[in-house]
Amino acid sequence: MTDRTAEQSEHFARIDPLLPPVTDLPEGEHLTAVLPDGREVHGVLYRAVYGAGSPESLWAARENWELTPLIGNTGAEGMSALLGALRRRLDREPPTQDSACAVAWPSRDAEATRALLDHGLQPLNALAVRPNRPAPEVDVPGVLVRRARPVDEEEIIALRMNELRYSALVGPNVVRENATELITAEVRRGLVFGGRTWIAESGGAAVGLASCGWTTPAAGSSIAGRLGWGRWGYVGTLSVIAPARGGGVGQALMSVAHDQLNLDDVEGTFLFYSPTNPLSPVFWHRQGYRPLWTMWEIRPASALR
Repeated sequence: MTDRTAEQSEHFARIDPLLPPVTDLPEGEHLTAVLPDGREVHGVLYRAVYGAGSPESLWAARENWELTPLIGNTGAEGMSALLGALRRRLDREPPTQDSACAVAWPSRDAEATRALLDHGLQPLNALAVRPNRPAPEVDVPGVLVRRARPVDEEEIIALRMNELRYSALVGPNVVRENATELITAEVRRGLVFGGRTWIAESGGAAVGLASCGWTTPAAGSSIAGRLGWGRWGYVGTLSVIAPARGGGVGQALMSVAHDQLNLDDVEGTFLFYSPTNPLSPVFWHRQGYRPLWTMWEIRPASALR
């Protein structure tokens, strides 16, 4: 696999300078496909199962088959061959109905995009990045942005559920029967352990929130191998109630959040958004973010072509 690793690193560097070099592949089941000219392409398949009490079950299928391709510079031909190998692998162990096939691939690799589409995958999520730079001040008359407090718990939960319901209509999120309980537990942990959450108030009522923090691309994390090493700020959730959208509330929240996140030792800021959400792409691009990786999915996994 060494040749394909070097080829893929060089290919990534050509299409997007922000992509990190390809190093070690994650753990999992190895797949191999042979191209007509005899070249081999490889991939690692990891099957994750999220139980009813797992927060991940709110934004992923319960059974998630994630493929990490190592196709070097073989482009659409290599990607298509590897997806064919994945299709044959799934035939040996049929997935459940609540399942997905997922492939994360650089957003700017248009050639591979064609192969992903041809096999039935859809661009349901994107990892977007923003350079570390000063945030413009945004003042919205009648709107106060302040740090969240434990007494705000009920309003934060309501805003998080509002965001989940909308995201489930236009993206990969799922409103499970126990969604409120899972979000309540997460909100309480954040408030107790000092999570960075800001509330936007208008007329004394909460109309939006932003939750943020800092992390590194450690092994096993959602950004491992997808961002350069270092400390990164992240935006976990931005939620604005429908009547307040379009009035600058989201911009005011992110102005405060970016001001707090952009420390001297931070490489930049990242977040995940759904390209199929009619609100997210335009808003986040105006905030200075641009897609680095696209997460392609098909549900159920058995629908892979």
